[in-house]
Amino acid sequence: MKLLMLGGTEFVGRAITEDALGRGWEVTVFHRGHHAPPPGTTALHGDRTAPGGLAALAEGEWDLVVDTWGGAPTAVRDSARLLADRVGRYAYISSRSVYSYPAPAGMAEDGPLVDGSPDAGPVAYAEDKRGGELAALAAFGDRALLVRAGLILGPYENVGRLPWWLNRTARGGPVPAPGPRELPLQYVDVRDLARWTLDAAEAGRAGPYNLVSPTGHATMGGLLEACAAVTGGGAQLRWTDPARIEEAGVQPWTELPVWLPEGEQHDYMFGGDVTKALAAGLVCRPVEETVADTWAWLRSLGRVAPQRADRPAPGMDAEQEAALLGL
Repeated sequence: MKLLMLGGTEFVGRAITEDALGRGWEVTVFHRGHHAPPPGTTALHGDRTAPGGLAALAEGEWDLVVDTWGGAPTAVRDSARLLADRVGRYAYISSRSVYSYPAPAGMAEDGPLVDGSPDAGPVAYAEDKRGGELAALAAFGDRALLVRAGLILGPYENVGRLPWWLNRTARGGPVPAPGPRELPLQYVDVRDLARWTLDAAEAGRAGPYNLVSPTGHATMGGLLEACAAVTGGGAQLRWTDPARIEEAGVQPWTELPVWLPEGEQHDYMFGGDVTKALAAGLVCRPVEETVADTWAWLRSLGRVAPQRADRPAPGMDAEQEAALLGL
């Protein structure tokens, strides 16, 4: 297989690139040159947002292109149009954010979607991703695979959610743990996403798939206890009632990464129906493996994870922690 990876140097793109290399595929990485791609790839440089930025892709044929773009849909539109006659299939890494909010738990791929346009400039994340889907479909039709990922965790994370919890538990002492302990989570390890995407594309699958673990594959307790264990066991998890968290003004998801209290937001983020992806071969590794491998990677970087410039670093400060702990 010949893969053209649009991106391929960070987080999701890097995991997909490494998986493809592990299969013995021939991989071309098209990127801006800010980060080195994995060894063994052929690199092409260009900026999809600049005039003439796709010039390096004017020639060449590939079996598959994988695109992780999350900005202006026009970038997906222009790439897909340029490649439509020279690439077999187009896999677009989308998001479950394309579903209209609120959405009930248990919603499958046929749920209502946000509006989007392939001809739009940068809008909001959900509309950008939906516009990207429409751009891929317009150019590739039934050769387009739409991978609607939810929360993504694992090595190479450049959003900071799991790295924050790992670094916090590594410091030890009392740690505010947002409850309840048995709160179900739904996420996907980036390497499981990568493997499934390439398997599905190679098998000729098309259309949308919710790509996350089954609801309750892990719990908030399982995630944080795995973090505490792998970082040395010095952290003392203090399970904290959601009402107390709200009273303290601490924000779910951003200041307490990964966590959302039970209710509308939790149903939307952690309640997707993944029957279709499971039937198509999705296998999710245990949360303990995801946590341990992410900690090993983070330690290899001196515990300083990369952080996307367009995303604020998540987590609480010491004052917020003290308020939650009643100190």
